[in-house]
Amino acid sequence: MTPGALYLVPTPLDFGVAEATDPLEALLPGETLAVAGRLTHWIAENAKSARAFLKRVDAAVGLAAPLQEQHILELPRQTHKRGDHTQDDRAARDWLAPALQGHGIGLLSEAGMPAIADPGSGVVRAAHALGLRVCPLVGPVSLMLALAGSGLNGQHFAFVGYVAQDPPTRAKRLRELDALATRSGQAQILIETPYRNAALLRALIDSLQPGTRLAVACGLALHTQAIRSARVADWRREPALAADLPLDLPAVFLFGP
Repeated sequence: MTPGALYLVPTPLDFGVAEATDPLEALLPGETLAVAGRLTHWIAENAKSARAFLKRVDAAVGLAAPLQEQHILELPRQTHKRGDHTQDDRAARDWLAPALQGHGIGLLSEAGMPAIADPGSGVVRAAHALGLRVCPLVGPVSLMLALAGSGLNGQHFAFVGYVAQDPPTRAKRLRELDALATRSGQAQILIETPYRNAALLRALIDSLQPGTRLAVACGLALHTQAIRSARVADWRREPALAADLPLDLPAVFLFGP
């Protein structure tokens, strides 16, 4: 029996956004949708959002099996909070058992590409350990879209993830990253949960050097997307830069020389 493959299936960046009524074929390539429609086994960050995604796939290209017959395994909660990039992958090998029986398996995050700023890397490592093909499918990756639209260094960059919520600790960390960016030329990329976006933007404006370039990309790939990129001195001098940013949407924050 030929083993199945692990497919990394990207999902639209409109998860949890009222604008999520856009047809899926306007947001994802046809081949990505075709593969998703053929799969019946899934490993997902969140089973509820996985089912919502599959309903949209069904409307776009149809499903190989009805939604109630799709096999969806939800990743353990601890991988959401701590990530799985350093965890033992033995449990994930068990989750991939259907692939050894010939089934393709899709890996899903709630939005964007699984295993990038989201859980899934442990599943990918387990697939490699089992000798399975790993096939990333084409779709949106918010970090790369934001970097491309920022004007920052696309040849040398680092994804920092989340920074502390405690204001003094956060400000100290941002100043450290700013100094690193100045020394190395490396662009720094951060994310935050949407309801804390405004606080992080304020902290960035207050903590970074005036000459540092700060970019914010909100609602990427949506009709309401907005990207602003300017020197920190300009962010301080011109409040209008931030005034109409849709900071209630998922956002990516970037800064560097």
